[in-house]
Amino acid sequence: MTTDRKKIRVCLLFGGRSGEHEVSLQSAKSIYEALDTSKYEVKLVGIDKQGHWLPLNESHYLLHETNPKRISLNAAAVQQKQTLFKPNEPTKVTGVDVIFPVMHGTFGEDGSIQGMLELMQVAYVGAGVLGSAVGMDKDVMKRLLHETGIPIARYITIRQHEPFQGRTEIIVQQLGLPLFVKPANLGSSVGITKVHTQDELVPALESAFQFDTKVLVEEFIDGREIECSVLGNENPIASVPGEIIPSHEFYSYEAKYIDEHGAALRIPAQLSKAQIQKIQTMAIQAFKALECEGMARVDFFLTKAGRLSVNEINTIPGFTNISMYPKLWEASGISYAELLDTLIQLALERKNKKDRLVRSYS
Repeated sequence: MTTDRKKIRVCLLFGGRSGEHEVSLQSAKSIYEALDTSKYEVKLVGIDKQGHWLPLNESHYLLHETNPKRISLNAAAVQQKQTLFKPNEPTKVTGVDVIFPVMHGTFGEDGSIQGMLELMQVAYVGAGVLGSAVGMDKDVMKRLLHETGIPIARYITIRQHEPFQGRTEIIVQQLGLPLFVKPANLGSSVGITKVHTQDELVPALESAFQFDTKVLVEEFIDGREIECSVLGNENPIASVPGEIIPSHEFYSYEAKYIDEHGAALRIPAQLSKAQIQKIQTMAIQAFKALECEGMARVDFFLTKAGRLSVNEINTIPGFTNISMYPKLWEASGISYAELLDTLIQLALERKNKKDRLVRSYS
């Protein structure tokens, strides 16, 4: 790709050490193929599962790219002469106007990468440090949503150092059965178990504690799974809502990313005008309450009785060709390419506003 300074220089940052590494590669591939090369000069930087940063050549930067189970970074495609950092200044980037982190889950969506990008003083797409960290930690997220008056499912938080084997009966009495056990800081349904009997609770907790030191035990809500995309900084907008209809017992990792028949997507969801407006309003309220910026997908449960509750927020939602976030915007009149343009502009606008702030005192 020839260099043209009239183009915006975008660095796609993807991969990472989380359990959602492969999903990140799929999302990055979709974004890279959709970016308008007449507007953008694109750099590809993949982070492998060991945390190594690999500046990759555009050709063959992925292996097994059509197989979601085997997709991986192609270390042989590393550009030895290309670097993201300025020589002797490890906190300064070179040749980049905006970084687009496409890293789902821990070490990417939890504020860690965002903090590093703040130190680099570079524009980046998506929520900042606080919004990212709060959005990833389901316990803190639910506390803030509850304080704001946004309805959520009942839940209990258990930390790894706390004895839980003798609490199973009390937990079941409080939350009922079935219930869900999930790591507090993980996404894409990784480590989640649906528990049907009291005897299944301890093994489910032990499984979740493999992924995090804090785990949520959450009541089961028998309702429709509704999702709504949010876009913007200070004045965000909400998409039309969509509905997930899983063919699996619940919307698991496999149903989301591996099994192409794992779930049906109904876009837009079959809802009344009043329900649509309520969902969109609550999605924006949640987005603001959790200090989000740029983008997020807000997930809801809607019961037969009409009770609406927020399940969670995703600050770096999936961008694969079957992901709800871009599909909901397409149904709302914003194409995939236009969505990417908007996200990049939002990142640059936020950076410009921050640059005008007083950062030091004399």
